[in-house]
Amino acid sequence: MRFALGLILLAVVWRIVAVFAPELSNFSPLMALTFCGAVYFRDKRLWLVPFLALSVSDFWIDWHYASVMHYGWSLGDALVRTGCFAAGLGIGLLVARRKNWLTLLGGALGASLLFYFVTNTQAWFGDAFYPKTLAGWWQALTVGHPEYPPTLLFFRNTLLSDLLFTGLFAGIMELAARRRGEESRLARQAAV
Repeated sequence: MRFALGLILLAVVWRIVAVFAPELSNFSPLMALTFCGAVYFRDKRLWLVPFLALSVSDFWIDWHYASVMHYGWSLGDALVRTGCFAAGLGIGLLVARRKNWLTLLGGALGASLLFYFVTNTQAWFGDAFYPKTLAGWWQALTVGHPEYPPTLLFFRNTLLSDLLFTGLFAGIMELAARRRGEESRLARQAAV
């Protein structure tokens, strides 16, 4: 349980620090933690860790954007993000059936793409700034609002962080298995 609480605290702090370093926007361990939690953790209570970290950090980030930057998120935005993380959990459950490095890579990539397309499509649909045309949707997916960094930068950070943290998480799980004298969790799955 201390491990889970430590992960929540680290993820919350990471997301809050990223608000003050725009180049780190969307560079977060949360989706990888959600995805890998479903792949590796059989105790389903641990699957709630990233959702709790997302909720706690969303409250603070929403307050910051609303009070300092005068740009607020809605409950609908939070529900869409939570839905994306729930989908990441589902992708992790699918990968857990045939766990190997290739399926981990594909799952992390799939979770990143899903988050990018769903959240930016939701922004296009809900934000009056974007024209409700194919060009407006493309703007939401690529450059976003002119006063903020381009949405492609956010996607790059999402993709890199999901791949990095998924690799770190899987690598740590492999090292832990070896230290206990167990065979590779990935090799065992690949042989099945």
